[in-house]
Amino acid sequence: MELLSRRPQIPFGIHLTPVCEMPGIPWGPLIAKERVSSRLDPAGELFPPTPVGRAALLGQARLDEIERELRAQIDAVADVGVTPTHLDFHCLADGGRDDILDLTAVPAAEYGLAVRVWLEPGRQVMRRRGLPVTDNDFLDSFSLDTEGKAARYAQLLRDLPAGLNEWAVHPSLGDEESHAADSGWPVRRTDYKFLTSPQAREVLQQEDIAVIDYRTMQRVWAKSASPR
Repeated sequence: MELLSRRPQIPFGIHLTPVCEMPGIPWGPLIAKERVSSRLDPAGELFPPTPVGRAALLGQARLDEIERELRAQIDAVADVGVTPTHLDFHCLADGGRDDILDLTAVPAAEYGLAVRVWLEPGRQVMRRRGLPVTDNDFLDSFSLDTEGKAARYAQLLRDLPAGLNEWAVHPSLGDEESHAADSGWPVRRTDYKFLTSPQAREVLQQEDIAVIDYRTMQRVWAKSASPR
């Protein structure tokens, strides 16, 4: 947030965080644990984003406690004075439950933000409300091999279907700090190398692909969305 405060021209979203996948760098809820206890495991910590952890979380999390923590995370960003464009979920696509996604649209409308929606039936629900979401299946860069990734990315861009597409890419420099924090740093480093390469720009130009950010989506959501 300090970085974004110095660079207000950079669009960004709030990565709403219901889980913690890094045991070596633990974090917890912003709200006092006793006020969001249904979101926590038997040890009083955030669940890991494993299949078992996600299932346990989604099976017991109360909607009022989800909203309480969700709003605390949004307010933590707003209180710094930076302005996001959208909301999305960390390690839990579309919030993991239909009622959670529906709930998230309420503060999004209050703050004039878009919501990142990737899956069905959430995309159908939002389209019926006149809200733009991706037209095609999303790509997560962690699903790609790091070997030969640049060529794979270039081919995927050449084969990109018409409409609104979104890729979940995870670029970082892959420096020593990255190595210490995240075993997935090779994915992040290869993402960074391609995304900043002349090859990427050339393919985008050749295929006449228009790159947008969530400010375009936000304008429509802010105009059309309303709390339910």
